Amino acid sequence: MKKIFLSLAVIICLSAASQPVQPPEIAARSYLLLDVTANQILAEKGIDTPVEPASLTKLMTAYLVFDALRNKKIDLHQTLSVSERAWKMPGSRMFIDPKMKVQVEDLIKGMIVQSGNDATVALAEGVGGSVERFVQLMNDQAKALGMKSTGYKNPEGLTEAGHTTTARDLSVLATRLMQDFPDYVTYYAIKKYRYEGAPTANDSNRNLLLFRDPTVDGLKTGHTDAAGYCLIATAKREVPGLGHAGASAGVGSRRLLSIVLGTASENARANESQKLLNWGYTAYEAVKLFDANQAVVTPQVWKGRAATVALGQSRAIVVAVPAGYGSKLTTQVARPEPLVAPFAKGQQVGVLKISSAGQALAEVPLVALEGVEQANVLGRAWDALRLWIK
Repeated sequence: MKKIFLSLAVIICLSAASQPVQPPEIAARSYLLLDVTANQILAEKGIDTPVEPASLTKLMTAYLVFDALRNKKIDLHQTLSVSERAWKMPGSRMFIDPKMKVQVEDLIKGMIVQSGNDATVALAEGVGGSVERFVQLMNDQAKALGMKSTGYKNPEGLTEAGHTTTARDLSVLATRLMQDFPDYVTYYAIKKYRYEGAPTANDSNRNLLLFRDPTVDGLKTGHTDAAGYCLIATAKREVPGLGHAGASAGVGSRRLLSIVLGTASENARANESQKLLNWGYTAYEAVKLFDANQAVVTPQVWKGRAATVALGQSRAIVVAVPAGYGSKLTTQVARPEPLVAPFAKGQQVGVLKISSAGQALAEVPLVALEGVEQANVLGRAWDALRLWIK
């Protein structure tokens, strides 16, 4: 089948080529800024370079714990025993010991707010049965999420040969964590938590942006000598401009995610993350092209029970463009021709290509919003004849 390109009349634009938007200088070994709302990378450096994730590892541990909660394998108010192994973990701790039985929710808070290695191991043993089995689950989940450059050796993030990831893979994990478990990621916004009996100084979240920027609601810090100081930060701001292209600007929420790896200090990772987030919100604007489940195109279908099929996305199609270029967008649809039934609901049928002033910005898969069954024998034969004549 040949591919055809159909220009959409939703947005009319002809403009001079836009200048690339240069990000600020970021003092980190590698970094990435992702517009989560638009699913676009706005700035990057070394995002495919292998790095040690340090305690950013705990995002995958949390993913599996949240999945176990969702599937009712464990319960927030269930208590777990503390093994000798968990108790003796070096590094950050929530201060639990083998004499205790600790509720799952407290262990989650200890893992997230204190970055407790003891809490992390206790959760890994409670969900996986053993640390070794849990690590296998971590690697299986990484593969399922498409994290092609990640290998886990432990659930807490201490330095170990082969325990590596990339900024790109971390962005996949962080976005899926927020998308798949919206009811649980609120733990990452907790500023202070201390388990009973723990030192009073051990009560603050290490993510300094939670205390500096009210729009920041996560996500996780990490540090080892080898990894340096790392931070995945996410912010959600109410911003003007998230209206339909060509219409008056509306106001909507826009989420950005910054990843800085290998900075020099706790303060530096917060400063560089804040710099990236602020730049992303000012240098780019978000434009909504189509609502969720809105047809982008409705092309003709051959040999089907329906004459057409609506193509779109189950979520709103939003694009991030350099500030001032929201009215200068063009879109094209690339799809096979002819379209021959059947099509299952959700099946990808084409791609929406989005550009600004001749510069490609994004490609969004277009799926069948409703299924189209095959026509009966007579209908298929008639369409086969028409296609032959055509």
